[in-house]
Amino acid sequence: MFVLNKIIGCFLILLTAFILACQTDLSTVAQQDAPNLFSDTTAKPKLSEIVSDEVRKLLESAVEQINLTKSYDPKYVVLSYLNGDVPIETGVCTDVVIRAFRRAGVDLQKEVHEDMAANFSLYPKKWSLKSPDTNIDHRRVPNLQTFFTGRGKSLAITQIGEDYKPGDVVAWDLDGKGMTYIGLISNIYNKTTKRYLIIHNIGGGAQAEDKIFDWKIIGHYRYF
Repeated sequence: MFVLNKIIGCFLILLTAFILACQTDLSTVAQQDAPNLFSDTTAKPKLSEIVSDEVRKLLESAVEQINLTKSYDPKYVVLSYLNGDVPIETGVCTDVVIRAFRRAGVDLQKEVHEDMAANFSLYPKKWSLKSPDTNIDHRRVPNLQTFFTGRGKSLAITQIGEDYKPGDVVAWDLDGKGMTYIGLISNIYNKTTKRYLIIHNIGGGAQAEDKIFDWKIIGHYRYF
């Protein structure tokens, strides 16, 4: 009986050790597989360090969109006016900017429409429009560029990461043939490359990535 109890005791000890080992391994794998925006080289955003209340709100919205907007859909949609929007789960690159600006108190749908109504000849003629369209005008990158430039919000275009600050808007030419794109500079900092990640939607929903210099920059704007 003594020998049997000893064997059973040893077996239970080994079984417990095996279970603990398996739990540790699974925990490690789970941590490695889990998507994590922050790593040893990426600094977490600190909104308390942002002086401007508008920029704090803008960045709040942009970061929230990473968890909310999971797809990309460029189709034309009839929107309400004012504050018209497609479902938060989807959108295009401009919607990231539009939603963030609304949180900061600026409705780009309204602002772009009113500016186009007053200065229609200054806006691009790419779409053969004869008059402004509140459903789509603010969702087109060249129109946002024209609006920001007209408001005196343009900054120099450089290849220096430090020149692009949290809350800035950046426009790109993706293919060298005029395929325009737009995104926001976040306050999530890459300590290795010494630049802030952009928040953008290029097809898979809103994401924060260190891609500011992946494409040709054609516009740099600071609204607030």
